Amino acid sequence: MALPAPGISLSDKQQTARTLMARSADIYELNTVRKHLSAIKGGRLAAASPGRVLTLAVSDVVGDDLSVIASGPTVPDDSTFADALDVLSRRDIDSYPESVVRHIRRGVAGEVEESPKSGDARLARAEAYVIGPQRGAIEGAQRAAEQLGYHVHIVPEPITGEARDSARAHLTAVSRQLSALPRPLCVISSGETTVNVVGRGKGGRNQEFALAMAPWLATLGAPVVAASIGTDGIDGPTDAAGALVDPTTLARAAAAGLPPAQAYLDDNNAYEFFDRLGDLIRTGPTNTNVGDLQVILIGQ
Repeated sequence: MALPAPGISLSDKQQTARTLMARSADIYELNTVRKHLSAIKGGRLAAASPGRVLTLAVSDVVGDDLSVIASGPTVPDDSTFADALDVLSRRDIDSYPESVVRHIRRGVAGEVEESPKSGDARLARAEAYVIGPQRGAIEGAQRAAEQLGYHVHIVPEPITGEARDSARAHLTAVSRQLSALPRPLCVISSGETTVNVVGRGKGGRNQEFALAMAPWLATLGAPVVAASIGTDGIDGPTDAAGALVDPTTLARAAAAGLPPAQAYLDDNNAYEFFDRLGDLIRTGPTNTNVGDLQVILIGQ
């Protein structure tokens, strides 16, 4: 559902989103910009409706913020044109279409109407509820793991930040807690990481997260397999939902004659690495997105 603001083409808006994602913008930053390039997002759709509006949302946003889910077309938006300009300025403002930068600067100058804010009378007849929260994936994974005989530990903090950095930090945090947790163990976490694209390869944040975990699995000191997947079944511009790693991953890659894993990370090319090993997870599109899920299975 897209309707760019007057003076902005759909292709300009798409290019802006792609550039922001390649520069590691998180969903809050990305949708702050999107809302201010749209004629219907950021509460504008509900403001234009003469009748009652009911929104039932499935959330792929950490924290289930209704103003961020799908850029909140029917709920108040407390972000501003100034916030959007700040996002672009911190991520190389010269990389975006001239029409986009001009529109946002006109908004900052008060020449373009702001998105409807909290308390706007035009939204008084709009109601919104999250019926598919991000925690739903965690709860489903927990039930499945328990049915398989695993003890389950759920990481309460969302997994966010640069994928390769978050992967190492996640394993470090898990290793610190292992001695107090029963086995066999299933560690479940969720969130949404980002990738700063500098290479020419193919992949997605979940594949990059999994590949970055591979060198650090030994720190857990136990039989282990780990995976990171997108619950929509589509990780980046690929046909994979994510990938899995275990302590044999790097050895199998070397035996197959593959370059070091770090070379694939440097080129943002995790897809080729895992495809060559047969370790991609392909579910096909699920048509439901409640964020990313990380699962670590630890044996006795």
